This record gives sequence, C-alpha cells and structure tokens, in this order.
Amino acid sequence: MKYIMVVEDDRALCNGICMALKSEDFTFLSCETISEAKRKLEEQTCDLMILDINLTDGNGLDFLKEIRKDFIFPVILLTANDMETDIVAGLESGADDYVTKPFSLAVLRARVNVRLRQQKNRQERVIRIDDFVFDFPNMKFWKEGFELDFSKTEQKLLKILVNSPGITLERGMLLDRVWGNGADYVDENALSVTIKRLRDKLEENSAKPKYIKTVYGIGYVWAVK
Repeated sequence: MKYIMVVEDDRALCNGICMALKSEDFTFLSCETISEAKRKLEEQTCDLMILDINLTDGNGLDFLKEIRKDFIFPVILLTANDMETDIVAGLESGADDYVTKPFSLAVLRARVNVRLRQQKNRQERVIRIDDFVFDFPNMKFWKEGFELDFSKTEQKLLKILVNSPGITLERGMLLDRVWGNGADYVDENALSVTIKRLRDKLEENSAKPKYIKTVYGIGYVWAVK
C-alpha cells in the first residue's frame, strides 16, 4: 500500500486528484493547509506528496525545504506559475517534478506512477544502518534525520566500507580504489585523515569508533552489519 499526501487548499481540486489517482494500491492523505500536513506527517509518513505552492497558511516552497530536512519521498509541485524562475526555485528546494495549472489529471497520474517506480528503485539502492540513511546514487546522507555533508573522497571511502561489512579492507586496496591511478602520488596519511573525518561526522565518540574500526597493521573494517 502506498500513501499519497495531497496538500491543496482547493477542496474540489484535491478531491479530483484523489479520484483521478484512485487505486486499491493507494491510500490518500488529503490536507488543505501546511499545518494539517505537518500534523499528519507526524502520525503517518507518505510515499509521495503532491504539494501546491500557494497555500492559505504559507508558501509551499518553504514547507518543502522543511520536509527535505527529514524526508526523502518524492514531491510533485502544483503551481499556477510557469515562469522558469519559479520552476527552478521549486526544483532547487527539493521537488522531484512539477505540474503547471491547469493540468491534465491523466498526465499527473502518469507522473505519479513514474516517481513511485523511481522511488522503489532508489530505495533498493539506499543503505539504512541504525540511524543512518546512505543514498549513494544521489549523494545524499542522513543521520537521525539530519543531512550529512561528505566530500567526494569521503563518499567513495564510505561506500566501499559499508558495502563490505565485517570484512577487513587493506590500506593499499583502499588507497587504490579511492584515489585510483593517482594513488601512487597520494601520501598514505591521506587515508588516515579521511577515515578520521568520516568518524568525526558519523560517530558520537570518534575516539572509540563503533562503525569504522582500525585493524592495526592491516587496514579498516565497517563493523556494523
């Protein structure tokens, strides 16, 4: 069962969207205000949100920025504006797609189905460990709902580690795989520095790491499966 939240202050349009998308596979959460949507998200997360930009109690783009702090489900914006600047602002705020009013309900249904399929494929690639969410294809990472910022080198190293849980990875191999052909010109200390930076971002106490453990004289291991 997929939960679709529709945040639209035009009740007739909201009902029309729910009717057009009606399916035994969908359950709809209809909201006419941002505050109502926030309350429902506290009770039940959703698999996709259809969000109007202009709402009676606030701006949908501002709400979208709040959503992206905690949720990664796809969001399709409904907008009466077809100006390029508005579209860019929506996508930069975290929207996955947009539909300009007036729109075809058949087109909206098709876009919803596409985004749900993409989300399914994406979820299969997303790694969830304890309070972490690692979305390597989209270079998005969260800890307890808060987004983490990793450099490209840190991302490469983290991906190798988490994809080999419980396996000790030698320092030389890690240098080759992270720095590639340039590994011969990289100071071996660069690996130690990158490991420390990862620990500082991931661990509560990086001096006593739970996740990235050192195997002395050999390399490192991601210790949690």
